[in-house]
Amino acid sequence: MSSRDQNQNKVADVVKVAGKTVASAGEVSAKAVKATLEADKEGLEALGAVADKATDVPPLRQVKKFWRGLGPGLTTGSAGDDPSGITTYSQTGAKYGFQLLWIAAFTFPLMSIVQEMCARIGLQTGRGLAANIRQYFPPWILYIVVILVLAANSFNIGANLGALAKAAQLLWPAGSFVILVIFFTLLCLLLEIFISYEKYAKYLKYLALILGVYVITALVIKNFPWYEVLRHAILPSLNFSKDQIILICGILGTTISPYLFFWQTSQEVEEKKAGGQNLREISVVASQKEIRKMRLDVWLGMLFSNLAMFFIIAVCGAVLFPAGITNINTAAEAAAALKPLAGNYASLLFALGIFGVGLLGVPVLAGSASYAVSESFGWKEGLNKKLSQAKAFYGVIIFSMLIGLAMNFIGLNPIKALIWAAIFNGLVAPVVLVLIVLLASSRQVMGRWVNRPLTNILGWVVAGVMIVVGLATIYSFF
Repeated sequence: MSSRDQNQNKVADVVKVAGKTVASAGEVSAKAVKATLEADKEGLEALGAVADKATDVPPLRQVKKFWRGLGPGLTTGSAGDDPSGITTYSQTGAKYGFQLLWIAAFTFPLMSIVQEMCARIGLQTGRGLAANIRQYFPPWILYIVVILVLAANSFNIGANLGALAKAAQLLWPAGSFVILVIFFTLLCLLLEIFISYEKYAKYLKYLALILGVYVITALVIKNFPWYEVLRHAILPSLNFSKDQIILICGILGTTISPYLFFWQTSQEVEEKKAGGQNLREISVVASQKEIRKMRLDVWLGMLFSNLAMFFIIAVCGAVLFPAGITNINTAAEAAAALKPLAGNYASLLFALGIFGVGLLGVPVLAGSASYAVSESFGWKEGLNKKLSQAKAFYGVIIFSMLIGLAMNFIGLNPIKALIWAAIFNGLVAPVVLVLIVLLASSRQVMGRWVNRPLTNILGWVVAGVMIVVGLATIYSFF
């Protein structure tokens, strides 16, 4: 064998050895990777077990159970603090300081009593508010109520869409108002029409939490005048001026608001449908457990709503009023109320607040109008139904949204429109309130869950207050 052949054989042997080495290394690497993956899998499973065990700790379980128990009451109360409400409260604090802070404590029980009656009507009858009015009152009363609610809601939707666009311009000054208004209109429609009710209800609950930013604001302001705030929160004060009467009507209109009545009643029915019950089962009788759960939900929701109102007025009274900013004309001016919290980021935080409550309030406004119209004519209705199953119901939602969109192109000042929307609600509310009290106090309608004597008295007090304020507002225009 030649030396050349011997060298080639040695090279071949080296290649074979190298190949076996690489193969062995590959096997080792593969085994190592596999072992690593197995270890990661076991680790992840262990972490998952720890997380599950952590959430099984009784206090956390209670919190989760409590959160799941909240529903229509929380979202309805928070929807009352839509951009219309926030702007009205901001204007109140900016113009009068702490003088009208007591209204928050005044409206809390009134708002809770009314919404509790609405919820109880829905639970006991298995029908929305308009459906009950249709069954127990003459048609002309129903049509007047529905027309007023549809008009008020459409106006309110337009004002809130405008506020959403203005808030977006704080973040993106070069953004077109027209494009932004159209964008938010389409966004709200897509969310309300194409998301299932169960998911949509959860989405609304999380949006409601954004109101907490207004409560936190007061806690971080240096030298916040707590004594003055608490004094005005307890001691009522009024000067009976024309502007103050109109503003009080706006405050009452955005807290004790017609669209909240219709939404609360219908959502109680929707919740039971989502739980797998049909209309016949719902219509039998509401259980003691359901009523107890509903009352907790409603009163906590209204408390959260009125706390947000209280702190918005307080913050604006502490920041804007001393600075001489007594009129809220732009979203940027209202954003100054959050400046003690975040300095230069005040506009950002205020815009986020508007986004949260706007995306909560606008669909509630459109939905409540659609419930009222659809129930009046006996159409298939409900957010638990798909578009193909309830075309007329979703058609009313689309119609009211388009009317609201169009209102932004006729020269309305979005911020001023918000306050006027609240005033309009304050004038419509007394008409609907009378019907609610009559329904809730009728044993024929409510059975064992008829109003108690004290609730009945307080219900008429709420209706009386709204009637007096509404008449005073109308008188102040002349």
